[in-house]
Amino acid sequence: MATDFIPFVPLPFVPPQHLPAWVALGAHARRLAPRPLATLFTTEPARAERLSLALSDSGVRNLIADFSKQKIDAAALSSLLQLAREARLDVGMRRLFAGDRLNFTEGRAAAHMAMRGACPAPDTQGADTSAPRAFAAALRAGEIKGSSGKTIRHVINIGIGGSDLGPRLAVDALKDPADDPHLPHVDFVANIDPRELAAVLAHADAAATLFIISSKSFGTAETLANAEAARAWLQSGGQTDSGAHFAAVSNAVDAASHFGVRPERVFPLPEWVGGRFSVWSAIGLPLLIAIGEAAFDDFLAGARALDEHFATAPFERNLPVWLGLIGLWNTDFLAIDSLAMLPYAHGLRHFPAWLQQLEMESNGKRTLRDGSPSAVPTAPIVWGGAGTVGQHAFHQLLYQGTRTVALDFIVPVGADEPRQRALVDNALAQAAALMVGRSLDAARDSLHRRGLPEAEVERLAPHLCSAGNQPGTTILLPRLDAFHLGALLALYEHKIFVQGWIWGINPFDQYGVELGKDMARVLAAGKAGEQDASTARLVKLAQGFRQAAFKP
Repeated sequence: MATDFIPFVPLPFVPPQHLPAWVALGAHARRLAPRPLATLFTTEPARAERLSLALSDSGVRNLIADFSKQKIDAAALSSLLQLAREARLDVGMRRLFAGDRLNFTEGRAAAHMAMRGACPAPDTQGADTSAPRAFAAALRAGEIKGSSGKTIRHVINIGIGGSDLGPRLAVDALKDPADDPHLPHVDFVANIDPRELAAVLAHADAAATLFIISSKSFGTAETLANAEAARAWLQSGGQTDSGAHFAAVSNAVDAASHFGVRPERVFPLPEWVGGRFSVWSAIGLPLLIAIGEAAFDDFLAGARALDEHFATAPFERNLPVWLGLIGLWNTDFLAIDSLAMLPYAHGLRHFPAWLQQLEMESNGKRTLRDGSPSAVPTAPIVWGGAGTVGQHAFHQLLYQGTRTVALDFIVPVGADEPRQRALVDNALAQAAALMVGRSLDAARDSLHRRGLPEAEVERLAPHLCSAGNQPGTTILLPRLDAFHLGALLALYEHKIFVQGWIWGINPFDQYGVELGKDMARVLAAGKAGEQDASTARLVKLAQGFRQAAFKP
């Protein structure tokens, strides 16, 4: 169902630091900053209940976010909600769901929610996914053959950025290792470094392999370089009709056809779906192949449930609004410039990388809607890794380092099985320990229990201390399945919209990344002399290494 665009008319814009609630929040930050986080629970007995929100009350299909370990109280939260009202977030949300051209620099809507049925599509071009669905079903049924007549059993997605991170995350999270071994195996290649493609191809059979080239413009340099290498590999493996081994997700049908992709295997996506929001569109073809249509529809349903919650829940009970506001509070009022994503699920080990693009490419900007530079910090640095692996690596800095880091724990509860219970226990224990810390007296007690001499206790005790006070949000899911993964991704998509709207930036463009691409093209054209002296010298040194390494 299509709807007319609502022409984008920028609202009268007031930078957030000039809004009355911003001034009040500064006072709250000065009041709360010196307080140990753990003491907030002693003064607010019902804090854990009051600072938790749920997607629904259905139990089976739920998502709960506990914000009680954040350095926030009722008064500060009230001012944050007032900031959202003063920034007219409700108007921004209505425009987002109406298909307004909120991507105002590029003159188009950001209506990715339409791909999961949560709002009308601004137009129908590329919105129909029936063709990629049929192709995925045929692949899963063994009906797609290579040029020698062998059934395709290996699918390799070649893309980068939003054409890789979302599908890679979702396939890794949802593909069941116990699935029918006759179903196609799905791999991903993004890096132009030849080693990534070589590693995937080392276990591939050219006669039974199909490549999906994922590039909206069919002009992404890294993706096309890997696609050329894939075609050469097919030909070296005796597959002379390489067209039988390619599909594409692209709006450039002619360019894809010229490369050798059959036109009926070129699947478009809407222009109003940006790359990092595109897993719901034809870019999700590898996911469709990996998990099948029913599970993919459940993935969309989870995102749609979160969309409907975001669109209808009052700010006081709205999950993405709280997640966005508390992230803004940490960044702008508590001077926390880093967000660690800690998913306690092996299937979510790619989640930090996906969120890095979503947050830092969306809100890592300084130019506001009126063209002025931001006077306040915007997106934090996002990083992280899977628990419990990180506990034996970078968590040391979180416990005893000199930086305050905001933490998001993603915890699918899963089955009642010993290792799964231990995984969840570790997640909840880490969130608590990083908040509470360990005092000097507690360190002494620990050493006394070991039976150490008093002198040794006094020598070692300072080294066991942990400051605590690391603010954390815990997002609890019943299990890691398609519905809950869809809801989780949509939750963070809407979080970055909330923050971008209040900061006054456009979360839907990414002009900054073009600068490095432009410079790479200059170097590829042999014009290193036009660059700074350091770059010109490094280009010459690299060329010397090549010549020395590959002398006959």
